[in-house]
Amino acid sequence: MNKQYGAFARVYDTMMHDVDHDAWADYIDGFLKDAGAHDVLDCACGTGAMAIRLFKRGYHVIGNDVSPEMLMEARNNAFREGAKGIIFICEDMRKLTIHKPIDALVSVCDGVNYLTSCQDLELFFQHASSCLKPGGTLLFDVSSPYKFSEVLGTNTFTEETEAYAYIWKNNFDPASKLCEMNLTFFVKNGTQYDRFTETHIQRSHTEEELKATLRKTGFADVRVFDAFTREPAKDTSERMQFVAVKEK
Repeated sequence: MNKQYGAFARVYDTMMHDVDHDAWADYIDGFLKDAGAHDVLDCACGTGAMAIRLFKRGYHVIGNDVSPEMLMEARNNAFREGAKGIIFICEDMRKLTIHKPIDALVSVCDGVNYLTSCQDLELFFQHASSCLKPGGTLLFDVSSPYKFSEVLGTNTFTEETEAYAYIWKNNFDPASKLCEMNLTFFVKNGTQYDRFTETHIQRSHTEEELKATLRKTGFADVRVFDAFTREPAKDTSERMQFVAVKEK
C-alpha cells in the first residue's frame, strides 16, 4: 500500500475547495462553547484548517496528525494565517499522549473512519479519554454506513482543473465494512504534470458500534447528530456528528 497523505498533502487544500471550513468551524465552536472548553486537541488535524480557525476563535489549540507531510502543510498554513501559537505534534491517533489533561478533543472530516478495526477504535477512545479532564468533551464525525454503501460504493469520481486532475476509484466491501480508495493524481509542474498514486482504507462504523465502544471506554451522555445540524442522525445521513462526555 502506498503511503497515505504523502504527496497528496501538497494538493489537499486545493482539492478541498468546495468545503466551507468557516461554517464547519462555527458548528464545532458551538459544541465547544456548550462545554465551556478552552484547551482543545485537534486530532488527525491534516493541514490545520480546523485548528487554525479554532485558534482564531480564542482556543488554546494542539494539532496532531500521523502524516509528517500534512503537518508540514499545517505549520506553513498556521504561519501564513498568523496562528503561530498552535502546537503541532506528529502522532498516531491510537497512541495519543499529552502533557496535561485538556477540555476537549476534536476530530473532523473522517479521521475516525481511518481506524479500520474495532480494536483500533477502542484504542483511540481509550487514549482520547486519558487526554481529557473528567467531564471533558470528545467531538468527532464519521462518514456514515449510508454514504459508504450508497455514495462511495464502487463508484469512480474524477475532477480536472488547470492545476491538477484526479481519478478516485472506490471499492466498498459490505462484509468487512472496509472501503478501498485508489487515487491517481496529476499535478501541474511547469509545462508538465507529475503523476502519483495513493491507496486509502476507511471503515464504515455503525452508530451502535461507536456508542458501545464509547461507553466501554468511559464516555457517557453520547449524542449523535446529522452533521452540521442539531437534529438527530437519520438513516440517510451521509455524515454523523458524535458528542461524548468523559465520565467524572
